[in-house]
Amino acid sequence: MAKKISSSLKSKLSRVKLFLCDVDGVLTDGSIFIGGEREFKRFNIRDGLGLVLARRAGLKVGWVSARPSPATKLRAEELKVDFLVQQGDSTGKTAAIEQLLAQEKLNWSEVCFVGDDIIDLGPLTRAGLAVAVGDAVPEARAAAHFTTRAAGGRGAVREALELILRAQGKWAQFPEKYSE
Repeated sequence: MAKKISSSLKSKLSRVKLFLCDVDGVLTDGSIFIGGEREFKRFNIRDGLGLVLARRAGLKVGWVSARPSPATKLRAEELKVDFLVQQGDSTGKTAAIEQLLAQEKLNWSEVCFVGDDIIDLGPLTRAGLAVAVGDAVPEARAAAHFTTRAAGGRGAVREALELILRAQGKWAQFPEKYSE
């Protein structure tokens, strides 16, 4: 994480109160294993710990997916994610997030959104901090303020969260705590 951070990016990082991300292609590598009645997804354990640490540091975290999935719901429950929106085709991601922002009395400038594909362009173009995963499509990377080195499902969420927590002065407590 030795990448130089601009003052503009530092400012965006410091304002984040709500961390939201897509699921497929961001928390997973985009693969879905379906057999019979079951669906399997592979989640990165470091991303999961990053989400837990972010919550412990006072950030709200949530996932916004256009694809309803029992596997996603199970992982969100396991990590105690604050918000899980699996809207299907009922509403777009932007509208779903705007409902969430109204409920939480937050605005777009306080949101970090991590995406990987064109379906994420609405939130990416509105978020105070837009992040694209390393293997995101060109349109998502172009809309982002920051692109992770890591690919989706390979620690990109952890990378983004650690960047936010470091910028907010909330990271150092964790290595110290776990060194005991």
